[in-house]
Order: sequence, then C-alpha cells, then structure tokens
Amino acid sequence: MPRVPRPSAGLPTRQAVLDFIARSPQAVGKREIAKAFGLSAQDKIALKALLKEMQDAGELDAGPGRTVHRGGGLPKVTVVRVVDLTDSGPVAVPDRWEAASPPPRLRVIETRRRGAFGIGDRLLARIEEQGGGYAAFPMKALAKAEEFVLGILRKEALGWRLVPVDKKARVDFVVSDPGEAAAGDLVLAEPSGRPPRQFARVVEVLGDPFAPRAFSLIAIHAKGIPHAFADETLAEAERVATQGLGEREDLRHLPFLTIDPADARDHDDAVWAAPDPERDGHHRAIVAIADVSFYVRPHSALDREARRRGNSVYFPDRVVPMLPETLSADVCSLVEGKPRAVLACHLEIDPQGKVLSQRFTRAVITCVTNIAYEEAQASIDAGAGEWLPVLQPLWAAWGALSKARDHREPLALDLPERRVVLDARGQIAEIAVREHLPAHRLIEDYMIAANVAAAKALEAKKAPCMYRDHEPPSREKLVALRDYLETLGHNFAMGQVIKPATFNRVLARVKDSDHHDQVQEQVLRTQTQAYYSPDNHGHFGLALGSYAHFTSPIRRYADLVVHRSLVEAWRLGEGGLAPDEAAILGRTADHVSMTERRAMEAERDTIDRYVAAFLGTRVGEVLPTRISGVAKFGFFAKVEGLGGDGLVPVSTLGDERFVYNEDTRILEGMSSGTRYETGQRLDLRLVEANPITGALRFELPGSEASQRPRGDRVRGRPYAGPRPGQSRVPRGIKRGRR
Repeated sequence: MPRVPRPSAGLPTRQAVLDFIARSPQAVGKREIAKAFGLSAQDKIALKALLKEMQDAGELDAGPGRTVHRGGGLPKVTVVRVVDLTDSGPVAVPDRWEAASPPPRLRVIETRRRGAFGIGDRLLARIEEQGGGYAAFPMKALAKAEEFVLGILRKEALGWRLVPVDKKARVDFVVSDPGEAAAGDLVLAEPSGRPPRQFARVVEVLGDPFAPRAFSLIAIHAKGIPHAFADETLAEAERVATQGLGEREDLRHLPFLTIDPADARDHDDAVWAAPDPERDGHHRAIVAIADVSFYVRPHSALDREARRRGNSVYFPDRVVPMLPETLSADVCSLVEGKPRAVLACHLEIDPQGKVLSQRFTRAVITCVTNIAYEEAQASIDAGAGEWLPVLQPLWAAWGALSKARDHREPLALDLPERRVVLDARGQIAEIAVREHLPAHRLIEDYMIAANVAAAKALEAKKAPCMYRDHEPPSREKLVALRDYLETLGHNFAMGQVIKPATFNRVLARVKDSDHHDQVQEQVLRTQTQAYYSPDNHGHFGLALGSYAHFTSPIRRYADLVVHRSLVEAWRLGEGGLAPDEAAILGRTADHVSMTERRAMEAERDTIDRYVAAFLGTRVGEVLPTRISGVAKFGFFAKVEGLGGDGLVPVSTLGDERFVYNEDTRILEGMSSGTRYETGQRLDLRLVEANPITGALRFELPGSEASQRPRGDRVRGRPYAGPRPGQSRVPRGIKRGRR
C-alpha cells in the first residue's frame, strides 16, 4: 500500500482519496483508506460519509467486496468476460456493468499459450489503465456463465417458466418477461439471479421445437455457433468471387475428379494419378485443393469471420459454413465442368508408397465429374463404367500408398458412424450406419499424403506451420486400459514402447469375441484428443512424425493458414501468411481447436436428438441394446444399430442392493450376483424418448417400474406437434433426464 502524508485536518480531501486510489496497486475500500491516512475512529465515521458523497457525485463507483474505484472507471480487481478474439489478443468486458454508457472493452494480457482464453470465458483479473484504455491481467479462470439459456416456455397457474433443453440442466427458470412468445415455443432467454431464485427474460422466439430443422437450430444456439453473416462479409464474398484466376499452371487437360459422399455440400479436393512414364512401377499424383487463400485475404471481413467460426458445422438438415455460400458452395467448390483455382500438391510415389518428392503450385483445373464413393467403388468392382479409365490409375497409385500405410501400422479403429437420412419434408426417413468402402480409404490415403507433404514442405522452407498434433496416451490412461483388459483375461504390458500397432494387436486378439466393440471403445478412450499447434508433436494415431491439415480450406481455418504459409514460402503470389498472423499462430491454433470441439459436440447432440425422435414412436417396446457405460447410479445403454444413450437408473433394478466396483466398472447385485458391465447386450424396454434434449430412458422388461403408469412421455412427435388437448411440452423435458 503506498504511503500517503497524513492531512493536518485528519480527514483527507476528495482529491487525496482519488490520488490514493489511482496509485494503489490493489483494490481499495474504506478500511484501506482509513489505515493509509491514519484516521481515528471519529474520522472513520466522517470518511464513510465522504465516500458516500463522492459516489453520489459520480466521483467514485462501488466495486465488489465493499471496494471503491474512480467514477466511470473499473475496479482494480474484477470479473471480466471475453467477448471477442482479435489479432492482438482476446477482448473482454466487465462481467457486470450497470452504467448507462456502453461497457469498456479491455485488452486481455494472456500469460499462457496453450489453453488460451475463448469467447465466453470469465476471468478474475487485475485491471490497469494503459494508453487511454484498459488492460486485464488474468488472475484466475472462473466457471463460464451462460449468457443465454435455450429452453421451452411453459404456462403454469402461477406464471411462466422456462424449461432448458440442455439435458444436464437441473433447474427451471421463472420467466419475468415472455415477450411475444407463446406456450410451447422454443425461445432464447437471458438469465439472472442465482439458485434457487433464478429468473429469465425472453430475448428471441425461435418457434416450434418440434418443427423441421429445429434440432440443429437448438444445437446452434445452445453452443453459441455463429450462423449469420454480416452484410459486409456477404458483399465482400460477392466482390472477390468475380475476380480473375490470375497467373496459374494450367492443368485443365488432366481428368481430375472428386470422390465425396452423395450428399456432399461442397467439393474442396480433387485427385488425379497416372503411371510415371519415366520409371516403371512409380506413379505421379496430384491432389488439387480449392485455393481459398486467393479469395480470402488476411485481415479482410471474410478472414475475420472465417477465423471467428473456425470451421464449418454439418448437420443432417443444414450446414453452417465457415465461408459464405458464394464461395463455399460455388466459386471455391470444385464442381464438374467449371474451371477452378486450386493449390496443387504434386507427388512422386515409388512402388512401396514412399513419396519421393512434392511440390506446390497455384493451378487451374476442370473436374470431369463429381462422383459419390458408392458409384466409384461400384465402377471399380465391376470393371466398367464411364469413369473407369480415370479411376483405375487412381486405384493403382493407391495400391502403393496403402503399402506405406500398412508399413506404418496406424491405429486401426473401426467405429460406426451414424447417418440420418431425411425425406423431402425434413422428416426422418432412416438412421443407419454409414458403410466404409475401399473408396473411402483411397481418398483418406491421398489426403494424408498431401497433408504430410504440406508439413514437410513448410519444414524444408523453415516456414510457420499449423500442425495437427495427436500425442501418445498418458500413463494414467494406459494403466486404466491395462486394468480393464485384465478383467477380460487379457494382458497389457506397461514396459513396452507404446505405438499404434500395440493397440492394433490388442484389437486383433478380441476381434471375434463378444468384447470386441467394448474393447475398441476403451482403446478410443485411452487416446488423447488431437489439436492444432504451431509446434510439432507428431500424430500418434496415424504414426506420422509431421502432419498438417491442408486438404479442406473451405471448411477449416487451420487448412487456410497452411495454404497461406505455403503461398508465402513457395512465392506463389498474393494471399500469403502475413507476419502478424505468424506471430499469433499459437493463439489461432488454440481458438480453432476450441471451435472444432464445439462443432463436434453440436453435431453429436443433434444426432442424439434425431435418434430420440426416431425412437419416439417405439416407446414401450423392448429393444436390443448394449451397455455403453456403468456408474453407481445405474448404467447407460445404446440401441443396437442406432446409438443414442439411455439411462437405466439403479432404482429400477428392483429391491436388491447393487454395488458399483470402480476398478472393474461393474454394477453387481449383492444377493443375486447379477452383473451389469460395459459391452453387455440386453433387451430393454424404452420408457422415454425426448427429442428436445436427445435423452432416452430404459428399464428392464417386467420390472415393477416398467409396469407403473408412465404419464405423458415423448412419443416421437418431432414434427407433427401435440395431439389434441395435449401440451406441446412433455413432462419428460422438465429436468432433461437421461
């Protein structure tokens, strides 16, 4: 605390108080002022009145914990919330701001690179005035506050209530102002207060929660995914879309094609291959990627919005693109029969699949077709079809690439991918597991080869690179896997060097057993989460020393950064990586890693909602399931072939007491010895399917609980609305039960 000369009159002047507060490095209240000026007990009473007068006059404002600070300013220590990510770092505003003027924006001074702050993060920070503005120095990260709550409005006898759609929510909100919303509407509300007195004010009406396209809309708002482009960004997209392609290598004579899902919304990668005429058994291949960096320049409105979004988000009924559709679905999409600007990766491949050389050029290509995986595979299998002459050289070169893959022995997980098929009205026609064909593996291997080539090309130029890192599993996770495998009678040696092939051998041992699926899931849980970084830590799962994402710049900002670095390093023209971009590459990597996790959660939650809606018509039926997780309060099960996690509460298992063993992760009856463990197959009765939260609930067939009246459960009415005389908000929504 700074020393202050004690005024002769005892009580300090107003200016002396303001000067003391300005010089103090910590928060100041009446006690600190009294101590600094050596005030007597009588003077302290007068000081309290003086501080009140100064607050009334606007010279001082009250801060947290009975502190005071300069009027119109900020406390020395306060809670701030990150609201924007700029090239110079995060920007925050005070978490609470009651003045009539707009809240001041604070520059957050980050002291860490990994795990950087993202939008919505709340921080306890020390505040300093700098250059006419404010800087916030983080002291502690706080729990993220929900700025808005997504829920369904209910009308009750005592007023309005908001039922959150989040399945983890445990409380409803009293609605102080429903606005123009009606009972049963899906709304966005601003919360206030603390439990148990929490209120909410409706700020936006989103419509009928059971309407087509509502499930993805819920995820978009629940996860805070930016989904509307500003007029400035749209206008810029229209403007850049009309520019010429510039000076490029002309590859339009080569028969490039794209191989994508039949329902692909964009095409950002095309491939071509042919035997090397100069060396027997060798191949030449070109992976051509949409040249997004030519259209989206650093610091432009398009660039700022693309960075903010981080990636595109794909739902069964829509896509939230990283770039406006003028670019993502048209000018940058490698559509059939139209010349398109690309960044071309030229590869020379030897008979064993080793890439002997790579080079990058800006080129122009024209795809001869956009073909689906199924069509390409059928043509190869039948040895016939219009595009067979183009496909056969691709398959031949892939034969070499697959040898290199087999030699590396990457992690060989075969995890089912659910696919929701909608009809013309937007209703669910089918939920199925997506078939994985050799054609999928072919494109994967070409893309991996190009991604590795991009990373190595940048390393050779000592240029910045946005790596896709996947680190080896931690010892703690390996120990957990070992303990789990021991319960199945399998050994897992901890002293060995852990490679992807180590896990492949484990999976091979259980391939034909009933435990294969659950062991595969446990191996997956053992892996670390991949992330983006300017530092190279290798890709464990792919067994690669250097790996970057290069092949999807339409939908991933990380790939756009790699393109820019290649353009700059190889001197390919305008749109290269700017020096200030390179300086904040770590911050960008952390941000796009966060947006990727956000997109994955949103896509998974939406699929769960569709599954719940699809199963809603089968409430009361006994379905084949497999236990996906066990806890002391019960176990979770997935419907075979469909997925969707449903809880079987331990309270529904009968009067017998069940004990949970944390080591074996088994729930066992004390008297009967009945056991429930991960991977176990059971026939369970579906008693609740909630399409709004995506939650399911099961019970054992014939249990007392399953015989009880179940009230008004959700019965698969995602789009049709309520039955006559029935509320649109089913009771099962209330607490988001799983």
